[in-house]
Amino acid sequence: MFESAVARRLVERVTGPVLGPDDDGYAAEVAGFNRIVEHSPAIAVGVRDALEVREVIDFAAEAVIPVAVQGTGHGPSTAAEGTGLLLNTRRMTDVSIDPGARIARAGAGAQWRHVIEAAAAHGLAPLNGSSPLVGVVGYTLGGGLALMSRKYGFAADHVTAIEVVTADARLRIATAEQNEDLFWALRGGKGNFGVVTAIEFGLVPVTQIYGGGLFFPGEAAADVLHGWRSWVETVPDEMSSSLALMRMPDMEPIPEFLRGRLVAHVRVLHLGPADEGERLVKPLREVADAMVDTLAEMPYTRCAEIHNDPTFPIPYHERSVMLRELGDDAAAELLALAGPESGCVDLAVELRHMGGALTRPPAVPNAVDHRDAAFCLSTLALPGPGARPAQVVEGMAAWTTGRRYLNFCAGAEMGALAEEGYGADTYARLRDIKTQYDPDNLFRFNHNIPPRTDA
Repeated sequence: MFESAVARRLVERVTGPVLGPDDDGYAAEVAGFNRIVEHSPAIAVGVRDALEVREVIDFAAEAVIPVAVQGTGHGPSTAAEGTGLLLNTRRMTDVSIDPGARIARAGAGAQWRHVIEAAAAHGLAPLNGSSPLVGVVGYTLGGGLALMSRKYGFAADHVTAIEVVTADARLRIATAEQNEDLFWALRGGKGNFGVVTAIEFGLVPVTQIYGGGLFFPGEAAADVLHGWRSWVETVPDEMSSSLALMRMPDMEPIPEFLRGRLVAHVRVLHLGPADEGERLVKPLREVADAMVDTLAEMPYTRCAEIHNDPTFPIPYHERSVMLRELGDDAAAELLALAGPESGCVDLAVELRHMGGALTRPPAVPNAVDHRDAAFCLSTLALPGPGARPAQVVEGMAAWTTGRRYLNFCAGAEMGALAEEGYGADTYARLRDIKTQYDPDNLFRFNHNIPPRTDA
């Protein structure tokens, strides 16, 4: 624990809370959305702007205190504990839109729902993921596999500027023309290079979508999987989809038809007229009799209804691996691991269709290294007896690209796996840039890319 005199120095430098483990409000300040990781730092600080971020980082660097950064806490890995400091950015929720340039600027604590609402007023939409409650910054720094990515690519591909406080407490602007190496590393390298205080990125002209889901009974899982994997080979880039084998607990507020049973859920988003979407999904509707069909035209502001991700904090393990293919053998193995007779207890085993714009390099290169994957396989599992969170992804090892999508890797043991998110050349360059900007690994409570020790 810090000496009181040291802590008082920090209190004098920020307007947000500065809390220790015995203080009221500490537990709420360190808690994130995914409770699988429990942070227990010596001190937690809530910041309100970039100036306060600089003050905190200057304090931490001077006192040699490692720093964790948390906005919403959807993808935690290494816990902040011991003498560490947790910097909470959730109060920095400012969002502005430049409709002429189709550019959004979001503060460090902004969630996608803030951007979706602001952009919709101008007939625009961001490249957000399945949950609008996820933080803009953390999601984008990890690459950002968006609902519309098959048409537009990764969210990181559309970033135009990043405002970041590095380990020397300097506020830097990273763009394609300024601090170019840092700009490359931040877009895909996650939170290893500093505290992002604001991010600017392109929006797309989308107001209406055709989307929703088809829910099939678990006994039809094999037919649905085989039908869906054949179907995705025929669809245009405007069609994005995923297939989840779900086992929801028997509890409210989960819809009754999902509780306590295996359900195959096909999630769909189509960028185009509703009649075209209806024509394209017709083969899916024919693979089996759906229990529930929610496919319809809707405003983009309702995009959360496609996946219906949880809206309340829970603890869950999250694992992922990128697949190069999903042929007959791979599909059979996945069914053996997660199908009706598998004994799998994971909440969800999901395949997201990649391809399209996700395979193409961005206009400004970045550190996102998943452009050769055909599918992203991810799993969610509750902790406790019988939980085997790694079983499915490890069982599919024969068909992987050898890489993980780190945004879908949550849990204390995931922090040491950053190298598995990148190819060898990309990871080597990331380590070089880490060594330049954070040689003492101040930012280490994350999917950590360590600096070189021989620099």
